[in-house]
Order: sequence, then structure tokens, then C-alpha cells
Amino acid sequence: MQEFFTESSQKLQEFNDFLALPKKIVITTHQNPDADALGSSLGLAAYLKKKGHFPTVITPTDYPDFLRWMSGEKEVINFESDKQELSKTLISEADIIFCLDFSALNRIKHMEEFVKNSTAKKVLIDHHQQPENFADFVYWSEKSAATCELIYELIEKLGDKDLIDMPLAECLYAGLVTDTGSFRFDSTTQEVHRIAGELIAMGIQTNQIHRKIFDSNTFERMKFLGFALGEKLVYLPEYNVSYMAISKEDLAKFSSKNGDTEGIVNYGLSIKGVVMAAIFTERDDMIRISFRSVDNFSVSEFSRKHFNGGGHKNAAGGRSHETLEKTVEYFLTLLPQYQQSLTGLDY
Repeated sequence: MQEFFTESSQKLQEFNDFLALPKKIVITTHQNPDADALGSSLGLAAYLKKKGHFPTVITPTDYPDFLRWMSGEKEVINFESDKQELSKTLISEADIIFCLDFSALNRIKHMEEFVKNSTAKKVLIDHHQQPENFADFVYWSEKSAATCELIYELIEKLGDKDLIDMPLAECLYAGLVTDTGSFRFDSTTQEVHRIAGELIAMGIQTNQIHRKIFDSNTFERMKFLGFALGEKLVYLPEYNVSYMAISKEDLAKFSSKNGDTEGIVNYGLSIKGVVMAAIFTERDDMIRISFRSVDNFSVSEFSRKHFNGGGHKNAAGGRSHETLEKTVEYFLTLLPQYQQSLTGLDY
């Protein structure tokens, strides 16, 4: 499914008219931003600056250190920092707010009420399932692999592809390479390869981008990975499921930083025969859950139904306000009812 405001001549004209003169703009994305969230935000900000606007990227929370190489990152405001009052002012005074890489306002944490109450025009650009109806302009497709893919297409449809320079291209490529699992997920389409190819033709160094994102681990993070795989990984062959449960004490033991658990769930999914993998991480405010799956098992539906989450069919997130132990226990009680879907066997 998809909805593009550019396909309506009336909405497109309204959008162009609104941005005909310089505007104060806020760009935000989901809490705990990943490469697609931050890359699409910074890429869009760079484009809007070239068009004469005044964009500010405000993230609901901090993000991993391995994303700090992106052009424009030093100008990003973390809403949870000491600049919260400035953030509120920018949101209240904005003419337009771009909401990137999330489909529901509760994904921007404490920013939700301020964005919701803002009189600014709102633009949703996203590829997650079941978007909320809060935006004036919607550029959304659940078929797209990444929000960075949508940003590239939007710039292209607006006739401004010549404004994409090297730093902007690097930001967009970062989102493509991460959200497609280095171009190995089912979401990797011909369109993804076309865009990646055009970004490469602009001169970006793909090996350097890959190294900055995937090969810049701290020693503590590598020790934590060994601990997680050696001590926390559980395999349930009767369900074709694997999972890990990481406590606050585990994180503290390895001086874990924001982003250190990123991607670890994929190791569980790499076990031969596993159809669904999960990682439960205890944070101060809740239990954060990442789900991954293969083939037709939808972790998006599973997470939405049981863990207040959602996302994509094969990659989703969820949350729980119970203890880590109770959350995992609840997860395990659910597996028998999904056993046939996970194994293809009728027990």
C-alpha cells in the first residue's frame, strides 16, 4: 500500500506554494534513531537548506556514536538534552514539521504532545505499516525499504535531484544500506538498487560508509556481544524461535551505550531453521523489544497484538512496562498458539 501527495496535482501545488517562500521547519524522527531515521532527517535538512529554508532536526532521544559522522549531525538537537525549552520553542514557531520514519506520534516520546498541538503543517514520510492520520501531506509506502529511499524519490519528483551533493548522498545511502540489511532483506527491490547505484555514481565511498556504521565497535561492545551470544542466547527448536533477555545490570557491566544492542537480534535469526528472533532489553522506563522474522511470519502483527508495537512484516519493535522476567514469561506463553505458523507443523 502507498499514498503519495505528489500524485495529486492539487496537493502537490499546495505543497509547492507553501514552500515557495523561506519557512521555519522542524524535522523529527522516532526515539532511538537508527541510520535510516537520522540519515533521512539530515538528508532532508540539507535539501531544504539548499531551497532557502531554515530546518532544524530534533530527535526525541540520543542516538549511537557510530552515526555521528553524518553531515549536519552536529546541528541536531536532542529533545532530552538541556535544550528542551529551545526545542519546544522551535516546534511551536515552526511553519512546517516533517515526521520521518515513524507512523504514530507516540514514537517520538515526550515530543508527542508538542508536535500534536503545533499549528504547523505536518508532513509524514514513512514506510511503516498502518500510519496514523495526523499529517497534512503524506508520502508513505510500506513497500519501500527505507525512508531514505522515499526522501530520494521525493526530491526526484520535485525536480531537484541536481541538489543532491556528496554529503547528502552519504546520508541517504546510510539509510538504504542499514534498513535493507546490506541489501539482503526481502525489501531490497530493483528501485532500491537503482537509487543506490545513482548515489554511488555521485562518488560516495560505500566501503567507508559501511566501515563507519558496522566496523566502528568499541572494545566493550564486542565483549558485550560475546556475553550476549554466550550467556543470553536461548534457542527453542520446537518453535523455531530464539531470544535474548538483557538486564540493566548486564548493560552496566559492559558500560553499554545507546545503540550497543543494535542488530544483535539478527544473530539469533541467523541460526539455521529459526523463523522468529527477539531481544528484550531492560531500560529505565520500560522493556524494549526487537523482533525479526523470515518468510511469511509477521512480527509486525505479533508485536502489535501483544507488545504495543509494530513495524514491518519481518522487522518490528515492541515495549512492555512489566519486569524483564514477566515480559519474557509472557512471550513464552504465547509461543504455543503460534507453533504451527512458526514450524509449519500441526502439533
